[in-house]
Amino acid sequence: MATRHDTAAPPAGEGGAAPARSGAASGTDERRRARLSRRWQRDIRWSPYAFVSPFFLLFVAFGLFPLIYTGWASLHTVELTAPTDMQWAGLHNYTRIFDDDFFWNAARNTLTIGVISTVPQLAMAMGLAHILNYKLRASTFYRVVMLAPYATSIAAASLVFVLLFGRDYGMINWALHYIGIGRIDWQNDRWPSQIAVSSIVIWRWTGYNALIYLAAMQAVPQDLYESAALDGASRWQQFFHVTLPQLRPTILFTCVVSTIGASQLFGEPLMFDANKGASGGGEHQFQTLGLYLYEQGWVNQHLGRASAIAWTMFLILIVIGIVNYVISRRLRESG
Repeated sequence: MATRHDTAAPPAGEGGAAPARSGAASGTDERRRARLSRRWQRDIRWSPYAFVSPFFLLFVAFGLFPLIYTGWASLHTVELTAPTDMQWAGLHNYTRIFDDDFFWNAARNTLTIGVISTVPQLAMAMGLAHILNYKLRASTFYRVVMLAPYATSIAAASLVFVLLFGRDYGMINWALHYIGIGRIDWQNDRWPSQIAVSSIVIWRWTGYNALIYLAAMQAVPQDLYESAALDGASRWQQFFHVTLPQLRPTILFTCVVSTIGASQLFGEPLMFDANKGASGGGEHQFQTLGLYLYEQGWVNQHLGRASAIAWTMFLILIVIGIVNYVISRRLRESG
């Protein structure tokens, strides 16, 4: 009689198939963790580039490509009526604009308007920032008011200033009449027209620069003012010997930005012209480089010459940037 032997499966942990399944599961977990670790490393390495890539794509499409194409067009004779028909001209466009009296007139006007608008603008901004640096009631209201001109449309502001500087019915001439000064033709005389255009720039940008100075003043350590006060320094002495030295990098920054803005001045003189043209007055008395570029490219339809003017202005800005770097480096070394 055969005896039946029942064989039971060994318990888990004592042998059999269970440990094999456990080892396979642990291997799968290790591979999954390794895969996640590699994915995490790729994410840490490449995600910052993905976040900033939209800016670079837009810069390449609307900044770098137009810059390179403009440089290429400046070496050709090309008209606005046939922008794809280019004829090689080399440096002829550059030599031609340097021999053009209207170019040098626009360069002089840009320089004088830039000086007339930048120096008073930054001086007034420094004074306003110094006043607002003290505790005043409704200080937030004053800061918003100073930003209002910056947010105003250039066209709207220029049209208002055209009315103010009108020869026959302008408020400026009306006020000058009461102090014994005759009528000034603000739009047709050289210096009055440049002063009027500069006043628009001063009105728009003084408050903006004042807030920049105010932020820099609030970053100055109060210990310096307390030490100066203990030494007997007055408020004016503290301003000249503590505040201004601490604001040297900020002052340099605003000077450079204002200079770049003055070299690209376009909307204010365009809207101030009585004929609303790009000539900058009947005798080009306040035509800037921006207006001269616009006149050559879109009025006279010489795109090659306009491209050469644009690249000349770009090289001027590079020189300004180099000067800024040299001055700022010397300031850091002296400080």
